Amino acid sequence: MKRRFTKIFITAIMIMAGMTACGQKKNVTTDDVSEKEMANIQETAAQEVTAQEIITQEITTEKEPENDEYVLVKKYIPDIYVELRYATENNFTGVKIYDFTEAYLRYGTVKKLTQVQKELKQQGYGLKIWDAYRPFEAQQKLWEVYPDPNYVANPANGMKKHNLGGTVDITMVAADGTVISMPTEFDDFSLKADRDYSDIEDEEAVKNVMILQNAMENNGFTGYQGEWWDYSDTDEYEAVDFEP
Repeated sequence: MKRRFTKIFITAIMIMAGMTACGQKKNVTTDDVSEKEMANIQETAAQEVTAQEIITQEITTEKEPENDEYVLVKKYIPDIYVELRYATENNFTGVKIYDFTEAYLRYGTVKKLTQVQKELKQQGYGLKIWDAYRPFEAQQKLWEVYPDPNYVANPANGMKKHNLGGTVDITMVAADGTVISMPTEFDDFSLKADRDYSDIEDEEAVKNVMILQNAMENNGFTGYQGEWWDYSDTDEYEAVDFEP
């Protein structure tokens, strides 16, 4: 029995020695040195945690923009569709009007569009942007191509809402982006493009455009009478320098 106890005791000592060797390295000279090393370890660990917290905070914390700040629309409405026609040759001029391909608007306008998108998604639809912020130089270029004040704002009269980031040319699509019936194509300069839909024979198109119109008007937009796709924020913004 005594011999068995001695064997167990020796085995326990060996296990404890092994655990010490695999654990945190200790200074075996004095207790004071061990405490100093432990304090250094704890201080270093605390510094690393603090640094990580700062990095995490910088990544995850972002100040909400002011309503009049220009923002990238898709950053705040990721599921909105964007097809800027004036960034391509697929527009009534047949030439590119500006070089950027992302939609920018004032943050206050984007917040309103967010509510429209939410409302339409509940009905199985979504939004597609054809034009948003339009540089003043682009307005001048459009006027050179098509100087008709019924459809293109005359730049001689100064900046208009498209140039101020508060107006959007927009249509409604299926939730997966599929094209649905609407009164006309974009930039159709016929009378069928206006908001008198009595001359539209496609009942589905009239139903769809009214769903879009009601959602936009219910969330702070007003439509231009001559173009069913043109909506302006009821809140107006001052001109500021902005480059997409």
